[in-house]
Amino acid sequence: MIYDQQIAKETARDLLQVNAIKLNTKNPFLWASGWKSPIYCDNRIVLSFPKIRNHLCNKLVDQARSIYGEKYVIAAVATGAIGFGILVANAMKSPFVYVRPEPKTHGRKNQIEGQLENKAKVLVVEDLISTGKSSLDAVKALKKAGAEVLGMIALFNYNLEIASQNFASSAIQLSTLSDYDILISEAVNSNYVKKEEIELLKSWRSNPSKWNPN
Repeated sequence: MIYDQQIAKETARDLLQVNAIKLNTKNPFLWASGWKSPIYCDNRIVLSFPKIRNHLCNKLVDQARSIYGEKYVIAAVATGAIGFGILVANAMKSPFVYVRPEPKTHGRKNQIEGQLENKAKVLVVEDLISTGKSSLDAVKALKKAGAEVLGMIALFNYNLEIASQNFASSAIQLSTLSDYDILISEAVNSNYVKKEEIELLKSWRSNPSKWNPN
């Protein structure tokens, strides 16, 4: 779910401006999953640009307060969302934790880093939603630790069908600042891509595991 259409357009332009998102239909990117993709997103780059970083953080905070009110723990999904989670928690004067993909094999063997009280209300912050698996694994870890997960907010969503299915089956509400469809529109408007590339870009989202531009 997009939080606000105008903010979604602004966010897409911001991410393109700092090269946090790159689009290339001629030389697609190879994901760790083995998928070929015309898009690659690394939102951590945003953290190097104070003006845009603060702008997007403020919008995440507005989104959180509008949907969930106040007084809950902010939990970031490691590692990409840690920076954004800290910024949001600091702005909201909220406790902060982050969730590893799996427990450490040494020391305290924690999966959740930080102080999390039993039955604490938690809002999860994510930077990017692809299939949703790693994001929802973090939710499972939080629930196992006794937390009440209110929902999840994120910067960007690829809008993949598998993610929609995963969030629906997990009954976790997801709200994002921007998504793939809006990004394509803004990329065309800013001449980042050509109009004739639109259908090829859209075709990837419909079948990402089999997509091939050639």
